Amino acid sequence: MASLAERKAYREKIMQALYETTEGNRLLGVTGAKLVHDLGIHEEDLAAACTYLVGEEMITVDWETGNTPAMVSLTHQGIRRMEAEEEHG
Repeated sequence: MASLAERKAYREKIMQALYETTEGNRLLGVTGAKLVHDLGIHEEDLAAACTYLVGEEMITVDWETGNTPAMVSLTHQGIRRMEAEEEHG
């Protein structure tokens, strides 16, 4: 099981990867398999991070059987958060 610091880092990595890959377009998404591969996150940790971010209304997820994210997309709120970080970063 991932530590709190690792879980927070996974969530940030996912948000950043989605924002960079989709260029802030909420109509585009990234597959869970691509996130696992590109970010080096275990599927279980990806699922947990995505569940958290869905709860925070930052992303939407289309789930496959077995709680595996099939497609992950930023919500309007998620895009606004990433844009605010980019402006102040």
